[in-house]
Amino acid sequence: MRFVVGQSGDTTAVYALTNNGAVDLTHADPTLGPDLAALIRRGDDGLERARQLMSAARQPVSPSGITPALPLRSCGKIICLGLNYVDHAKEGGYDVPDYPALFMRGMTSMVAAEAPIVRPRCSERLDYEVELMVIIGRGGRHIDRADALDHVFGYTVFNDASVRDYQRKTHQWTPGKNFDATGAVGPAVVTPDELPSGAAGLRIQSRLNGEIMQDADTGDMMFKVDQTIAILSEVMTLEPGDMIAMGTPPGVGHARKPPVWMKPRDVVEAEIEGIGVLRNPVIDEVAPK
Repeated sequence: MRFVVGQSGDTTAVYALTNNGAVDLTHADPTLGPDLAALIRRGDDGLERARQLMSAARQPVSPSGITPALPLRSCGKIICLGLNYVDHAKEGGYDVPDYPALFMRGMTSMVAAEAPIVRPRCSERLDYEVELMVIIGRGGRHIDRADALDHVFGYTVFNDASVRDYQRKTHQWTPGKNFDATGAVGPAVVTPDELPSGAAGLRIQSRLNGEIMQDADTGDMMFKVDQTIAILSEVMTLEPGDMIAMGTPPGVGHARKPPVWMKPRDVVEAEIEGIGVLRNPVIDEVAPK
């Protein structure tokens, strides 16, 4: 199944995408709420309810009339992997890790598809990073790798836009990864049955103003989705709605000669085969009055 959370008129709702259009699940069943949180919590029962509503729908709407919103308005954790592609680690001057390089993002850093990514006033070094994003459906601790993919609700596209000079200010990367409205996500969330196991073997690409910047395969990830879930759950309890960003392939702007930074009026697209295109314009931060 394919879901989009979006706004039509004054209402934000969960839509299921079909060959005939988009079905407003929230209008059909208000208990599903305005984002994916309730659907995720309901597990298999939630997906079955969505299928029932899709079958009963009479007049799907056009997806073009839906303004994308964040798939989740809030979540417990946004966990990100760095250096998960060998060539990306090398282009950044890092050793290839034998354990995932982990950092966290906060919700204020996130932005929906089609909404602007904001270049902060304090820096011009805003970089793009296309990534696979995993959304946890069933939580747990000490999850076996063999069972890990059963804990996935779905997959979406993430652009881990990074402010590179602030990222390099500390060894933990937190400042450069948490500027407001820099982490774009969505619009489509695709359930695992629609994709290869662990979303492996999918073409992953970023484009800046139509020019291909990154072009790789999710099968190149060093730490696969199942392994990552097992490793993370050794450390922390994963909860329904947690999001895991799986790292970016080579071709980022800071490693180019000369470097390529995103600037106002640019348009950046992140695409993963079978999931979709995440598109965002870039603007400058507006100075406070």
